[in-house]
Amino acid sequence: MDNKTIAEILDDIGTFLELTGENPFKCRAYHNASRIVAGLTTEVEELIKSGEIKNVKGIGEGIAEKLKELVETGKLEYYESLKKSLPSGLLDILKIPGLGPKRVKFLYDKLKIDTIEKLKEAAETKKLEKLDGFGTKIAENILKGIEILKKHSEKFLFPVAKESADRIVEHLKKNKDIKRIEIAGSLRRKKEIIGDIDILVSIKKKDTKSVMDTFVNHPDVVSVTAHGDTKSSVVLKSGINCDLRVVKEEEFPFALAYFTGSKEHNVEMRSLAKKFGLSLNEYGFTEINTGKKIKKLECKDETDIYKSLKLEYIPPELRENQGEIEAAASGKLPFLIEEKDIKGTFHCHTNYSDGVNTIAEMAEAAQNLKWEYIGIAEHSKSAGYAGGLDDDSVKQQIAEIDELNKNFKNFRIFKGIEVDIFPDGRLDFSDKILSMFDFVICAVHSKFNMSEKDMTRRIITGMKNKYVTMLAHPTGRLLLEREAYPVNMKEILKAAADMGKIVEINAHPLRLDLDWRWCKFAKELGIKISINPDAHNVKSLTDVYYGVGIARKGWLERTDVINTLHLKEVVKYLNKK
Repeated sequence: MDNKTIAEILDDIGTFLELTGENPFKCRAYHNASRIVAGLTTEVEELIKSGEIKNVKGIGEGIAEKLKELVETGKLEYYESLKKSLPSGLLDILKIPGLGPKRVKFLYDKLKIDTIEKLKEAAETKKLEKLDGFGTKIAENILKGIEILKKHSEKFLFPVAKESADRIVEHLKKNKDIKRIEIAGSLRRKKEIIGDIDILVSIKKKDTKSVMDTFVNHPDVVSVTAHGDTKSSVVLKSGINCDLRVVKEEEFPFALAYFTGSKEHNVEMRSLAKKFGLSLNEYGFTEINTGKKIKKLECKDETDIYKSLKLEYIPPELRENQGEIEAAASGKLPFLIEEKDIKGTFHCHTNYSDGVNTIAEMAEAAQNLKWEYIGIAEHSKSAGYAGGLDDDSVKQQIAEIDELNKNFKNFRIFKGIEVDIFPDGRLDFSDKILSMFDFVICAVHSKFNMSEKDMTRRIITGMKNKYVTMLAHPTGRLLLEREAYPVNMKEILKAAADMGKIVEINAHPLRLDLDWRWCKFAKELGIKISINPDAHNVKSLTDVYYGVGIARKGWLERTDVINTLHLKEVVKYLNKK
């Protein structure tokens, strides 16, 4: 029972209590406890064993007892009974973007709406519009939310799929019959949204029963949909479908390339092979005329496959038919950025606004990652919902950072702010306040329903401020939850290039924004990218990993990313700004 799982359970309890109409302070206590647990640097299990759990601020005696039950038994009766007391359909309704527990409870109390179907009918028949606090616009947004939910019903965020796949792979590796094992599919290509999991293995003997049994009997498997000799399919606890394929050792590189995809990349590879008089599929190369396998074209790995077609090895992230085959043929593939290239990051929050940890704790976590710097950028004053800083709080935090920086030799905390761009393009801090920071991030956090023309003008106007260093999460999307607001990204990126502004890849797995499909264009314009975790606790700093994956998909190299620079280089760069 790790901290992440415990935090999710506590947050769920807070939500369940809201649905039952419990005291708001009690609901908030569980939501706050969830945030605190998510930000802990020590496992809850260790804190309970040592008795230190009672010293964790924000964890009361009652919640501490429930945490003890969770880690000692693996379950919590209070959680289970609360969940059972609620109509199951209410939990489904909560998944609709824009519908919180209070509104869901209100709809249930007034109209006995306990399924998505009933909610859809009520919205379509104008029943919702007659309720206090609702109206035509809200009813329309609910119907849009239902469509978004339906559209993404069998899709999953990259980290959810990766965590599920990693557990399966680690379990399978214990089987001594397996020779090679790899994750394939869109997960290997690091797509931001994953449909299912593909795992490929080769084994040391002909009998596959042992490997297939190990797979279908994994603790995460909730149902088995196919159980064969060469392919088995299961559904995992996370809801993701997972396929395991067993191939011959000599076929493994070809099968890995084929099942990694993308489909479009594979089509181009087969077309290229035909020019060499070859047929290429998941089993290997054969002569088109005779259908015979060619001994000299047996491949030990994927590199050999590409080499056989006179191509450089194409990393999985680039296999999207975006010009990678042409680049590989001419020796012009990018030398992609790696996670080890990251020397620090910006856009991190602390308990000064809506973060969990202190500045000192965030700095210590950054140093543990071997980073040379961290940029703290709290929400600005108009973001009251997120504890945005007023002028006095800004000065207090700056003073604290200055004091902390006196204790560092080869590390630095950069002083920043995430300032809101108002609909007219103004920023919500004066130039006098903005001049106090090492860097300024501008972002849109409200009024998403503007026209594309007005939103584009709004962002470009905000970037024009001389103190703005970078643009955060340019489209405002929340993957599987909220569509991007309408904006002309080509114009935004051209303006950023003209003004010398940095553009962020927000590495939070719900955002991954700038989208990888725009990274290549940004690179061509000479825009510097910053891979930022938008971290609200120490553990979220490692979300940078997901941002690196998006950067790689976008053809970015180390030199394209600002936070691959060493501390002295970053100081020099920011001073120029």
